[in-house]
Amino acid sequence: MNAPIAGLKILKPKQHFEILDGLRGVAALAVVTFHFMEVAISDYSQDFIGHGFLAVDFFFCLSGFVIGYAYDDRIGQMGVVEFFKSRIIRLHPLVILGSILGLLTYLFDPFNIKPELLSTGKLILIFISSILLIPYPAMPGRYFNLFSFNAPAWSLFWEYVANIFYAFILYKVGRKWLMGLTITAAVILCLVCYKAGNLMGGWSGDTFWHGGARIFYSFLAGLLVYRSNWIIKNELGFISLSILLVLAFVMPFSTWNWLTEPLVILFYFPLLVALGAGSALTAGFKKLCNFFGKISYPLYMTHYAVLWVWASYFNSHKPGIAQMFYIIIPSVLLLVGVAYLVMVVYDIPVRRYLSSNRKVLITR
Repeated sequence: MNAPIAGLKILKPKQHFEILDGLRGVAALAVVTFHFMEVAISDYSQDFIGHGFLAVDFFFCLSGFVIGYAYDDRIGQMGVVEFFKSRIIRLHPLVILGSILGLLTYLFDPFNIKPELLSTGKLILIFISSILLIPYPAMPGRYFNLFSFNAPAWSLFWEYVANIFYAFILYKVGRKWLMGLTITAAVILCLVCYKAGNLMGGWSGDTFWHGGARIFYSFLAGLLVYRSNWIIKNELGFISLSILLVLAFVMPFSTWNWLTEPLVILFYFPLLVALGAGSALTAGFKKLCNFFGKISYPLYMTHYAVLWVWASYFNSHKPGIAQMFYIIIPSVLLLVGVAYLVMVVYDIPVRRYLSSNRKVLITR
């Protein structure tokens, strides 16, 4: 077998865990709903999905499992450079698009009656920082988000950091060392939560390192589940597992967050990943899981542009509960449609083009 053909086989994506793909979509929908609701209800204890932000920790855990499954047995052959090419091609086109959409809604938000005045030079700097995933919490009017034009990109920043550590360190680490690192990360996560009162941070300049604590544990835990083969065979199926996942997002937001949130992240999410990887998928839900898996990332990375417009509308028009009901539900469904369109028209073609033009420099 010649080197180019061998390289192409190494780069070929592996089969997906379809229920995990579906659960990723459920988590993405939870994040979008949570973001809509937190604009309308600032008291999270009164919000029916007040723990929707924990979906990000589920993403991180899922990412550790999937990265281990996809690359543990081939990163040594493909090399670090090709690994980074694969991750950039997979992730970065939507980082760029999300930044562009965020800039456009900032410039042309019809409901923003008091726009934040920034110089052209500063806007350009914020935009460049956004597309390059360089944290720059410089906009007070956007609560000093690390990425003002696309707030959810903070988790992508940490995803990239985790991928760098995986490529240089974690893929070589044995199971005992990985267990030790995971336990250490668990202690750090608990300390952060106890001090802050919750694990909502990571998105702003003031809580920057909270994001590191969140991915440090969850990514390692997902990787540990894969390497330990803690895959639990079961017949729960997609619907039952989706309900179990949603329960984490709708659990009460209270003064006990310092205890309940770490318990969910430390034990419950790794358990759901293990159950999702080992569960049987009926034919009737296969297409739904595939669809949810495909639109989850486009939905996550494009929805916040609309959220800033929704926040401006809410602050300027003060809609009632009934009005919000008729706005939020159709908006979430519309954003799913937009995510599908983005995937078909932009994300897949761009990734296909980049993949076809990459240079594979792999020897046997």
